[in-house]
Amino acid sequence: MLDLENVLVIDIETVPATSNFSELDETWQKLWTKKAERIAKEKRASEVYDRAGIYAEFGKIVCIGVGVYFYQGDHLRLRVKSFQSQDEKELLKEFSSFLRKHYNRKTHLLAAHNGKEFDYPYLCRRMVVNQIKLPFILNLSGKKPWEVQHLDTMEFWKFGDYKSYTSLELLAALLGIETPKDDIDGSQVAQVYYEEGNLERIAQYCKKDVVTTAQLLAKMHLNQGILPGNIEIK
Repeated sequence: MLDLENVLVIDIETVPATSNFSELDETWQKLWTKKAERIAKEKRASEVYDRAGIYAEFGKIVCIGVGVYFYQGDHLRLRVKSFQSQDEKELLKEFSSFLRKHYNRKTHLLAAHNGKEFDYPYLCRRMVVNQIKLPFILNLSGKKPWEVQHLDTMEFWKFGDYKSYTSLELLAALLGIETPKDDIDGSQVAQVYYEEGNLERIAQYCKKDVVTTAQLLAKMHLNQGILPGNIEIK
């Protein structure tokens, strides 16, 4: 059985590197235009620049939410916090330091929804861009497939089926996990960041996704969730 106390649940929030296409210099406008031709052939590059945040080459991380499982008696509890900053390098340094200090053993694991396709590679790529040494738990170099310390709730749900994407929202609804429907969704993060400058609002949204992912993982492995009163959000 999975020891949840060895698992760190994470979620990242990303935005395009600049608030709009016109702020890119000439080189990066050309590079994004080439990318845009492959993802939206019938639209101009500037019209699809809002998608740039999902690509590590054209975006940046502004918030990382983390959830730590622990037991109090027989009750599973969850403690949630976030790292956020307008300075991506400082944000990644702080998160890297946290991983090195608290999640640096072979028995430790990371968990995220669609993490293997998005969160983990995005984190690694942005650390390389910012010239930050990869923490042991993120670094895949030299590790055999069964030594990789990355869990993915979407992969668990696939049960070997690789044909489709299943959203966190859908799985939460299916397994009876309550998720808050208030405030923003993922498509609004860049707008909140660039137009409002409201990192705290983004952090609150990110932490809610961490709670949902943690609940999902707990249900998948324990057939029970975490009682709302046992969740601490800082």
